Amino acid sequence: MDVISGRLEVTTQHIYFYDGSTEKEEGVGYDFKWLLSQIREIHLRRYNLRRSALEIFLIDQTNYFLNFKKEVRNKVYSRILSLRLPNLYGTRSPQELLKASGLTQKWVNREMSNFDYLIQLNTIAGRTYNDLAQYPVFPWVLQDYTSEELDLNNPAVFRDLSKPIGVVNDKNAAAVREKYENFEDPSGKIDRFHYGTHYSNAAGVMHYLIRVEPFTTLHIQLQSGRFDCADRQFHSIPATWQALVDNPNDVKELIPEFFYFPEFLENKNGFDLGRLQISKERVNDVILPKWANSPEDFIRKHRKALESEYVSAHLHEWIDLIFGYKQRGPAAVEALNVFYYCSYEGAVDLDAIADDEKERKAIEGMINNFGQTPCQLLKEPHPTRLSAEEALLKQTKLDNGTLNLFQNLTELKSFFIKGISDEIPMVKAIVPKSQLRSFISQGSPETLVTVSQSLVIGTHGWLPYDKNISNYFTFTKDQTASNQKTQRVVSGPFAPGLEISTKLFVVSHDGKVLFSGGHWDNSIRVTSLAKGKVIGQHIRHMDIVTCLATDYCCINLISGSRDRTCMIWQISQQGGVSGDLSGKPIQILYGHTDEITSVGISTELDMAVSGARDGTVIIHTIRRGQYMRTLKPPTDSSLVMTIPNLAVSWDGHIVIHSSLEGKGTLKNKHALHLYGGNGKYLGSEGLKEQILDMCVSGEHIVIGSRQGHLSIRDLYSLSLSVSPLSMRVPIHCVSVTKENSHIVVGLEDGKLIIIGAGKPAEAKSGQISRRLFGTSRRLSQISSGETEYNTQSS
Repeated sequence: MDVISGRLEVTTQHIYFYDGSTEKEEGVGYDFKWLLSQIREIHLRRYNLRRSALEIFLIDQTNYFLNFKKEVRNKVYSRILSLRLPNLYGTRSPQELLKASGLTQKWVNREMSNFDYLIQLNTIAGRTYNDLAQYPVFPWVLQDYTSEELDLNNPAVFRDLSKPIGVVNDKNAAAVREKYENFEDPSGKIDRFHYGTHYSNAAGVMHYLIRVEPFTTLHIQLQSGRFDCADRQFHSIPATWQALVDNPNDVKELIPEFFYFPEFLENKNGFDLGRLQISKERVNDVILPKWANSPEDFIRKHRKALESEYVSAHLHEWIDLIFGYKQRGPAAVEALNVFYYCSYEGAVDLDAIADDEKERKAIEGMINNFGQTPCQLLKEPHPTRLSAEEALLKQTKLDNGTLNLFQNLTELKSFFIKGISDEIPMVKAIVPKSQLRSFISQGSPETLVTVSQSLVIGTHGWLPYDKNISNYFTFTKDQTASNQKTQRVVSGPFAPGLEISTKLFVVSHDGKVLFSGGHWDNSIRVTSLAKGKVIGQHIRHMDIVTCLATDYCCINLISGSRDRTCMIWQISQQGGVSGDLSGKPIQILYGHTDEITSVGISTELDMAVSGARDGTVIIHTIRRGQYMRTLKPPTDSSLVMTIPNLAVSWDGHIVIHSSLEGKGTLKNKHALHLYGGNGKYLGSEGLKEQILDMCVSGEHIVIGSRQGHLSIRDLYSLSLSVSPLSMRVPIHCVSVTKENSHIVVGLEDGKLIIIGAGKPAEAKSGQISRRLFGTSRRLSQISSGETEYNTQSS
């Protein structure tokens, strides 16, 4: 809603935007500087139905919308492209972009979720969070908002996705068709239409998001300085659905927030939204369907509904209406899917009426208020999605399909690999997230990195799946790790008396470098894994660095220290390969009054989380280093509570492990706590064991304990998803491979345990031959022989 005029400069390294507005003179303003190497995508965009804008997406998920004079935009765009940025490709129309992306095939094969696919379609079709008139659009997927329980196996609870929302009620269809057939415009300018309003417009977005800023303020501006009358507010999900069914003129679809953002359903800021006329009831939090007992519960069930088998089988029909061949032309007329002419691209040429200021303003107002139809991405019917069974069948036929162990929790099997660090605890074992596979041969090994408590580094060959192996992975041991002459060691010395634990080590996502804390000189050291040499040493903390963590996209590293501060560092990239840290931290975060014991970071969600020895957890932002809030996990004990571990999930949930100091028995000494990304407390679960390491993967928490149990818990309820596996000795580290195919576990006795799922084909006995790096090398099936690890629940 705000338009800021300014100047754009493109150099060979950066893009700068200088705010030219009057506020800037008073010291408040928007000046931006973006590194070209951080740009992930640039899309050509429409603004007020003119092709005059660009949207820039950066790797850290921030994005900026820039509008130009029409002819200037293409100049700027081709100039940026001419700089040959690593992540950017040339001009393509939205239709070509979708085709070239391969996303549709991925979705059909169930390699991406319905939610992710819809977000991608919206982005390619020009929908953006930066323009309320072109906000992303999502479907109503349910029609049952009154039952006590929601049964997602019953097709009757779902909305008919093949029909526009205005005619999901058959009674409305006749009225809509009649209105279209009888419409005539004496001036001949206006084409026939079924609906005079649109399924996505600025007022509709503000209607849904009225309880959260900045939308509250925008809504008040739109209503000339006050809230709209209470009966027109968004106050109840069941009532909103009922109004849609009864009224063919209300055709609002949903916004993506309905599937991930519980906060918009609560009146957290206590706004006075008035009282309903008939019942005199005060409008406060949004009234939820009976089957949801909290905003979080609604979002979770609603997201489940979006990913359900029914929606997967019918979503393509809705895509045809919004982005596809039923968007315009005879197919749209037949589907009762034609909107007021001003909402379509190419319907009005604002430049042609540039002279008549009054008329242009009127048409711009119409475009903004009516909403805009997305770019048409497909001219033929969208393909249907494979059912879950078909996808599984297809995957089993392929040799390289990895089974997701979280979907096969009853089939877990463990294999152990001895002799990596005999009898010396394994404190780090991880398959880095984004290694480039060699293109020379399909199935060149990735690296699995280990660090033992005696600081010996191992880089082992790791292949996640092969049908012909009974334990469904190939492991080739790094021979240098067991030979004293060839060993690579993290160069110390470490601080005396400090326990060498998994929290002191982070491996970059491409497996090139190891970051380590805990050194006596308060430094963070950067070691090249290939050579075992230190390539960087950064002394900025005033005391020992106690914990490190990196984000999902490996842009930033966070360090916590005994000096009570955290620092955020940028990981530099040379030619797409991780290298040293930035010379100085990009943020220093203050606020703790005790030693930092655990840290977590999500660059995408702009949050850095730190836990301290005194039991407090603080959330800061990364980009500005602002203090956001302090969390204090609940306890009924007067003993001192510490925070030995914490983790941040992909969608911003914070999992905290708290421990009471000086308590004799294990009972109630340890607990897990869950908070939402904005600091809302969601629940706790007592533990009968001491956690040594934990990580979050998707909707699961994987935990390794001193008592030797590996447990998998549900992220939202914190309850066990399956009985714990007993490893019989303390577990020092746990990590999950990127396809969720295996859990890698490091034990106190130096064993490495690999846990996978499924019932693989019968193994060929003895030796197998596989092509690695284009050469034929004989490998033993697994360096420890065929040893299954017995993990009976104790």
